[in-house]
This record gives sequence, structure tokens and C-alpha cells, in this order.
Amino acid sequence: MSVATPLEQLALTFTGRLLQPADAGYDDARRVHNGLIDKRPALIARCHGTADVVDAVKLARTLNLEIAVRGGGHNVGGRGTIDSGLMIDLAPMKGIHVSPTGRTARAQGGVLWKEFNRETQLHGLATTGGVVGTTGIAGLTLGGGLGWLMPKYGLALDNLKSVEVVMADGSVRRASADENADLFWAIRGGGGNFGIVTSFKYTLHSVGPMIAGGLVAHPFPNGKDVLRFFRDTCESLPDEMMMVAGLMTAPDGSGNKLVGLVAAHAVSLAAGEAALKPIKTFGPPVLDAMGPISYCAQNSLLDASIPRGALNYWKAHFVKDLSDDCIGAILDAFAKCPSPMSQIVIEHFHGAASRVPVADTACAMRVTGYNVVIVSQWTDAKDTERGIAWARDSYTALGPYLGTTRYVNYLGTDEAGDPAAVAYGPNYARLRELKKTYDPENVFHVNVNIKP
Repeated sequence: MSVATPLEQLALTFTGRLLQPADAGYDDARRVHNGLIDKRPALIARCHGTADVVDAVKLARTLNLEIAVRGGGHNVGGRGTIDSGLMIDLAPMKGIHVSPTGRTARAQGGVLWKEFNRETQLHGLATTGGVVGTTGIAGLTLGGGLGWLMPKYGLALDNLKSVEVVMADGSVRRASADENADLFWAIRGGGGNFGIVTSFKYTLHSVGPMIAGGLVAHPFPNGKDVLRFFRDTCESLPDEMMMVAGLMTAPDGSGNKLVGLVAAHAVSLAAGEAALKPIKTFGPPVLDAMGPISYCAQNSLLDASIPRGALNYWKAHFVKDLSDDCIGAILDAFAKCPSPMSQIVIEHFHGAASRVPVADTACAMRVTGYNVVIVSQWTDAKDTERGIAWARDSYTALGPYLGTTRYVNYLGTDEAGDPAAVAYGPNYARLRELKKTYDPENVFHVNVNIKP
């Protein structure tokens, strides 16, 4: 009588799907959002619940397979998948429960922000989460979580009340401010370094369903004036309003480069329309799509510009300040952009997200200032070398203006030095000690890794 293999034993109770390279559905399941990533796991565990995740972790340990964890699959570095290891895929885990009276929502690790917002907005509630609706809640929250509500309500991780975590030994822990508090501190910014978070409980706020937001766009030759206006406006923004600038190519096929301003005032529709008026009248813009908009539509406004399957290579860094010289360097870089799909995005950080003391969470991104994201994007593999070169050259040109802060979720896999040390700054030493406590063998290392 033959003895069942560990995989055969798991298959008897696993409620999701276990996919090997020859199985139908494997090729689609292995792909992440970034089409530049082309990895082939030995096994994909498409989990339906926490018990599936526990058993997948135990199987990986038994078979000595490296583990990658896929939530929404948006991580541009492709950290949600792995060659020859076990991909633990949370995508089927879509449960969302909203408590309108308690103003909380619990959601599983495979939920996307557009799915989360759809449920919470039935009750006129929301939490900070994502400027692209197809992003997963898991990776975005664990690495920080910027979104349209962050000046008023903080980062996504600032709105976490509790989490359920599968640890490296397969045990399950709940973490909150009063239970496993060290673990709760660490996962709020520490990414997937400490375990696999299978569910998140968030605080919700009264938002929408209609807010004031949207975008305006100006001709690229006016870029210096537009970005100066953006800088000057951001210096006095209220907590209720977030604003982002973007250099892009017109979607009409003309090839014309544009400078766009995207804003959201997510508290009072009347106050928001008044706050947006100076933005709408400056220039004036050649495109004005700013005004009353549903909160769900605001959160999906940029989805089409970051399509699934496009080939991506990003570089990002906070700048010391958005000086005239820095603006000039950004404009010069975009003038050389080889692909109409590529962008340079300037995200402004202020308000509640910036006022949290650095030591309160693992996330050290508690600054007021500007994060510049060079989004190089194309569809034809023959353009890969050129697309990567443009992003790297643009990043190098910004070198004199770069500050000391970096956003974990934007870090690539080819960063120089120890990017975790830079991103976590004064919190890095404590994170390494906690890594030694919760994952001493560094089982969860396919991430912006914190070595124990």
C-alpha cells in the first residue's frame, strides 16, 4: 500500500485549489499585475480561508519550499510570486463584513479596494485605502497605505483595529493594541515579514457617497507654472483634502504630453467644491473633470492608467522639497519619456498621516512633503530595455533633490544597499528584534525583507 505524499494528504482537506504547472488555471493564477514578472511556482495554493493558509504554510515547511504570498498581486516588484516555491494565493478570500453601527469592517486578505469600498459605501462609510481601486487591501495596508483620506484619517494602517495572522509555525494569532501588541506594531508597516495576515478589521468614517474630486489637465509646455501652483496650493491644504500631480500622455492618441492635477475633498461636498474652485480656474486647464464625484469613482479614477498585464518598472523617493530646480528636473525627465503609458506622479503627504509619531507604528513615513513616483510602463517586450533605462535615468537625474524617506510599497527588487534600513529608519532595529521573535528562520522573506 502506497503512502500518501504530503501534497496528497493536504488535498484531502484543502477547500481551495492546489495548482501545479500542468494544471488548468495554473498559468493565469501564477501571473501578477505587473506583466514584466514571469515566475513559475512549483505549487500555487489558492486559499479559501485561514485553515487553508495554515496548511499551505505547513506544507511549504515540510517540503522545504520558499513561500511567496499574493494578495491583490499589485506589488510592482513581483513579490507576490516566486520561481520553484509555493505561492500562497489569497485572491479567493473575498469576505467583507461591515458593521454600520460600530463603524468597522472586517475583510479577508484577498479583497481589493474597489470591492471593499463598494460594500462600505452602501452605508456612507470608508477608510483610507488606495488611489487605484484594483490594489489589494493586504499589501497596501501592511506597507503603509496611502489614499485620498490619509490627510484626514491617516494611512490605511492607522485605521487598523486588529488582524488575524498565520505565523511561520502555522499557528494563528490575533493582534491588536491589547493583544500581541508588539506584533500589531510590527505588521503596521512591516509588510509580510512577520506572518500572513488573513483578515483585517478597520475603523470606518462617514464619507460620501458623493464627494468633491476628480482631475484637471494642462498642456505640458505650461508644466512649470502648473507644478509651482500645485506646490503652493499643497502648502496650505486642509486635512480634508488630498492632491496629486501627474505628468502623462493624453489618452486620445495625439501623443500630447499633459500635466494633471487630481484632488479629493472627502468630508463636505459644499466645502469641497469651494476648495476645488481655485484648481479649476487656474490656467485654465484644457480638460476639466473636477466636481461632484462618487467616492468609489474617485478611488478608481486612475485604474485605467495602470492596466493589469502591462510591463512595469518603477522608481520612487521622497524629495527634500519641490523646488523650482526639482520641478525642472522632473519636467526634463518626462520630456524624454519613450512610452505614452508612462507617468511621473507627485504625491503630497500632509495632515493626520504625517502627525503620527514615528515610533507609534513600524511605518516611518511620517513626513510632510512630496513623493515622486516614476512609473515606466509599456506593452511590447522589445521596449523593456528602453523602459527600464528611462526610469533609472530619470531617478538618477533627481538624485540631487532626493530626501531620506522611501515608501516600502514602491521599492523594487534591484535597490542598492539595504532598502529596508532606509525605509524603516529609526524603527529598523526594533523590527529586526521582533523578526527574531516571530520569524527567526526568515521563512517570510519574499518581501522588503527585514533580516532577524
